[in-house]
Amino acid sequence: MLDSTPSFAAWRPSPFRVLTVCTANLYRSPVAECLLRQRLAALREAIHVSSAGTEAVPGAPMAAIAASMVAERGADPSGTVTRRLTAGLVDSADLVLGAATEHREAAVRLSPVRALSRAFSLREFARLVRAEDAAGATDPAARFAALVEGAAARRGAAGAGVADDDVSDPLGASPAAARECVTRIEESVERIAVAMQAR
Repeated sequence: MLDSTPSFAAWRPSPFRVLTVCTANLYRSPVAECLLRQRLAALREAIHVSSAGTEAVPGAPMAAIAASMVAERGADPSGTVTRRLTAGLVDSADLVLGAATEHREAAVRLSPVRALSRAFSLREFARLVRAEDAAGATDPAARFAALVEGAAARRGAAGAGVADDDVSDPLGASPAAARECVTRIEESVERIAVAMQAR
């Protein structure tokens, strides 16, 4: 007997919600938020991107140097303010992307059932994502859902690169370290965007 249960990709509603997470929500997660929003701008009606921090003090603007680097890349950092990660935010997200493994784990602790298969570190997800997982999906939300489903199924079987899955916190670091942080985030965002937009 065939399994008639619809796949995750088939039944997730629009918009598809992506939540990026770091510690203070001042640097890594808002950079990822802004760059993802920019690269997926053509899909803005179907894909909603936001960010939060595990220890964020709500209402602060993103770090000035981060905002500057985001603007250099043509993305708009305006209106980005900090907020604390909550179970509600995790529950409402279809994909949680932590700056480091600790942020993925924090999301899973807040919402184990919801986040276990939908939370990754940013670089982990970029490493595992494959455009072919969404072959044939034309709706952007369904396409993103299929990419998440494929990446979750691949996790554990693809051990290469695991040690490189975290993006270090650049707060208080040198400008060179800050730039390296943004570059690492940008590389991951690009891989995700390419997978989303491939046909």
